[in-house]
Amino acid sequence: MMMEGKRLESIWYDRELDVVKIIDQNLLPHELRIAELKNLSDACHAITTMQVRGAPLIGITAAYGLYLSLKEDPRQQQLAIKKLLDTRPTAVNLRWALDKMQQSLSGIESELLAEKALETACLLKEEDSVICEAIGESGLPILQALWRQKKGYQDCINILTHCNAGALAAVDWGTALSVIYKTAEAGVPIHVWVDETRPRNQGASLTCWELSQAGIPNTLIVDNAGGHLMQLGQVDVCVVGSDRTTLGGDVCNKIGTYLKALAAAANNIPFYAALPISTIDSSMVTGIGSIPIEERSADEISYVYGVDQEGNRSKVRITEERTRIKNYGFDITPAQLITGIITEKGVFEANEISLRGALD
Repeated sequence: MMMEGKRLESIWYDRELDVVKIIDQNLLPHELRIAELKNLSDACHAITTMQVRGAPLIGITAAYGLYLSLKEDPRQQQLAIKKLLDTRPTAVNLRWALDKMQQSLSGIESELLAEKALETACLLKEEDSVICEAIGESGLPILQALWRQKKGYQDCINILTHCNAGALAAVDWGTALSVIYKTAEAGVPIHVWVDETRPRNQGASLTCWELSQAGIPNTLIVDNAGGHLMQLGQVDVCVVGSDRTTLGGDVCNKIGTYLKALAAAANNIPFYAALPISTIDSSMVTGIGSIPIEERSADEISYVYGVDQEGNRSKVRITEERTRIKNYGFDITPAQLITGIITEKGVFEANEISLRGALD
């Protein structure tokens, strides 16, 4: 992905310094800063504080985190895995990546564990980029067909997305935004409505910035404007990501996704989720009551963060100190509201029979 004129990935291993480097996403869009992960504690902190976020990127960061731990002490493999699993409970890619790491380390002698872990983490990182690009290629025909229907009476396709499911949520390309990038590359004129995505504002801070870096027209809207735009006929399709998708097709994504899907259904607007196969949790058929929904700090709601008139980063309280707050990070969109699941293997229906085929 292009960021401030530079070709960057969201995470990579610096062999010369023997550190893992990441884009500190908490500083975007005001500052592009590269942070270094030198040990397990750094990796856990990066995931917990959302210096890195997005299901695919969380998984790759965890893989590198295990390497950093084994480099210091190869006897602490299981403890390191537990600490990494405890960082974020909802995104299934975290466990998926650590399972892949464990499989690769099985039977490896203690003194070779760190080397093997690094090799596997780097392989998973490269695979993630290829997979995410393939997701975009799978979704491209959908938007091309939609444009053929619309081009006689409008100037572009209007796409609504929620949160950030772009290159910043993966190693590169992303999931939902990969579909958008590939569509733009194919010459289809597009415009993206970007939900702000309270309370952390990943849409406002990350998606708008990322799309603008790529030269893709976009407009920021408040989270509750999506339904209004749909009623006015200004949304042609919704494309979102997923942190965990059940075998039955329920999609767990950033809080607010469910409401967009309800509005889309009420206005006969197609609603797609774009995700890697690794995000499908084969142990669950239904999501409601089964997927653990992360509850985050109340400070994310009671404070807003930004830069002041002098360009300094600042934090401002917007609620009374005694205000009671519940901060759910995710919600679940039932399968019946999902038009299709876009993956690196193609597009599948949001049901168990179809998604079992995706896993084969």
